[in-house]
Amino acid sequence: MMAEASAMHATERLARARRNAIILLAALFVAVALLSLSVGPAAFAPHEALAVLARRLGFDLAVDERREAVLLAIRLPRVLLGAMVGAGLAVAGAVMQGIFRNPLADPGLVGVSSGAALGAVAAIVVGGEMNFAARPTSALFFIPCAAFAGGLITTAFVLRFARAGARTDAATMLLAGIAINALSGSAIGFLTYIATDVQLRDIAFWSLGGLSGATWTTLLAVAPFVLTALLLLPRVAGGLNALLLGEAEAGHLGIDVESVKRRAVILVALSVGASVAFTGAIGFIGLVTPHLLRLIIGPDHRWLLPGAALLGACLLLAADAAARTLVAPAELPVGVVTALIGAPFFLWLLARNRRRAV
Repeated sequence: MMAEASAMHATERLARARRNAIILLAALFVAVALLSLSVGPAAFAPHEALAVLARRLGFDLAVDERREAVLLAIRLPRVLLGAMVGAGLAVAGAVMQGIFRNPLADPGLVGVSSGAALGAVAAIVVGGEMNFAARPTSALFFIPCAAFAGGLITTAFVLRFARAGARTDAATMLLAGIAINALSGSAIGFLTYIATDVQLRDIAFWSLGGLSGATWTTLLAVAPFVLTALLLLPRVAGGLNALLLGEAEAGHLGIDVESVKRRAVILVALSVGASVAFTGAIGFIGLVTPHLLRLIIGPDHRWLLPGAALLGACLLLAADAAARTLVAPAELPVGVVTALIGAPFFLWLLARNRRRAV
């Protein structure tokens, strides 16, 4: 009885600690979002940004109309897009690590990122001669739609290739993803070789990633895909927890392993494909965020996925704020900032785990 009571108290303490961690992450997200709204070439005091938002909610507050226009038309959609993309990439990374039971897995393993990059580069090079001047909407969505289609096509191919009968083999999926990444890289290299100087600049700018193109239109285009994935992926958390024991063990527990893997990969492709299509390649958010969270709240995906969404949004918003201020009035690509911060941090995590293993 005493052992059972002690175990129950330990479980309650762990659940309380995890709830507190999620609450702290939510508070951190609010603070980082407010910071990201405030900093930039046109700086806002935090209370000024809050006043503008409060006025839009119906409060009668005096604000400068020009600064209000800057915040609402430029800064706010950028912050919302960054939060969505950061959350989507981080949750996708946590899910992929759960499927492959490998902490080095990231969303790019199934080919969605490289496929999206190939679609974007092909649109820049092949579509470079097309005249979109009379159709500004088509010009705005041509490259993102090509990137999104490329990501989904490569993911569908990897899933189909890895399927043997009624079973999807995770190892085959991983190897097929590596092959697709190599093929996509080769095709991107060829397209880069035949591109013009202007197209090369566009390719380089897209591949480094950034949120500078955020508008309410792009936000509304990305939101259905990313939000759908963020709402539905937590429903496979129980299956991912069972997969940590192994596929055979999860099957013995009554989990439909194939359904969990298939739904998870499709939702990851939707989220990452839409994100990469409009922001370009932004690395390390999906790889580092789940690692960091496991140190705080453990491997339970019921807590890991919502925590990853909050922390991923915080990390990308903080990186974007740094990108806008480090070399002001110029702006760094946010992918450069995430790599600059994420790579050393990831090496530190690897060194830390290595010391523990010795």
